[in-house]
Amino acid sequence: MRTLSSFLGSLTILALAASTPALAVTTGGATAEAPSTPATPAAPTPAIHLSPITAKSRSLAYAGPIYEKTTAGEVVPYVPTAPAAPAALTSTTGGSSTATAAAATPAPTTSPSGVTEVTETVATPQPELLVPGSIARYVNGYAAAPMNAPAAVQQVIWTANEIIGLPYIYGGGHASFTSPGYDCSGTVSFALHGGNLLTTPMDSSEFEAWGSHGAGRWIAVFGNAGHAYMDIAGLRLDTSAADDPSDQQGPRWRPLRPENAGYVVRHPLGL
Repeated sequence: MRTLSSFLGSLTILALAASTPALAVTTGGATAEAPSTPATPAAPTPAIHLSPITAKSRSLAYAGPIYEKTTAGEVVPYVPTAPAAPAALTSTTGGSSTATAAAATPAPTTSPSGVTEVTETVATPQPELLVPGSIARYVNGYAAAPMNAPAAVQQVIWTANEIIGLPYIYGGGHASFTSPGYDCSGTVSFALHGGNLLTTPMDSSEFEAWGSHGAGRWIAVFGNAGHAYMDIAGLRLDTSAADDPSDQQGPRWRPLRPENAGYVVRHPLGL
C-alpha cells in the first residue's frame, strides 16, 4: 500500500513534468530549442498615382527622354523616322471641301472628272512611346505612356494615338469602333476598348453610369448628356478645343482643364 507521502511525491513529479518543455533533443542536459523562422520583411507599398483632374498650366512642353516599345517587347530609345505631328488635309469632291486629318499625307488621286481627291485616313498604328515616371507626356501631337503605368493604361494611350488628328464626325465610333472620324464619346470608347476596358461603344450619357465613381488612379472619364472626355495619367483626350491653345477640333491630346464643372466623373475599376 502506498503511503500518503509517496502519493504526494508522485503528484509533485507529474506537476514538474507538465511544466517542463518537451525535450526533443538533449545535449549535456540542455534543452535544444526549435530553430526560429526568420521574419519575412514586409514588401514596400507601391506609390499610388491619383489621376490629376485639374491643371493651372496649359503647357504640354516636354524635353525629357523618350523610349519606344518594339514589336519584340524591347524598350529602346525613340528615334523619330518622320514628322509625327498630324497634318491637316482637305478632301475636295465635286466642288465641296471636307476637312480631314492624317498622320502622314496620302498620295492624291485624280478622278475621271479631273477633280483631285485625297483618300480619307482611318486609325493608323503609331509607335508605342514610353517615358519614365507616372505622367504621360505630349510628344509631337501624340502621347507617350508612363513606364510606371499598368499595361492596360499604356494600351489605352497607345490605342488613342491611332486616331489622333482624324476629323470630328458626329456619331463616329458608335456603329463600329472602326470609323473615318470620331465624336467625343466615340473617341473615349475607342481608347478604352484598346485597353480591354470596354466591349461596346457608349455615348456620353452612358458614361455617367459607367465603371466606378470618381477619378481613378490613372484614368478619369468625364460625361454628361452632351459631351465626354477622358484624363489619362495627366493628359486629356478630347475632341473639344476647350482650354486648349491649339484650338483644333477632333480627337487630340490636350492639357488638363482648370475645372470640370457639370460632369459626372467615373473610372474603370482598379485603375
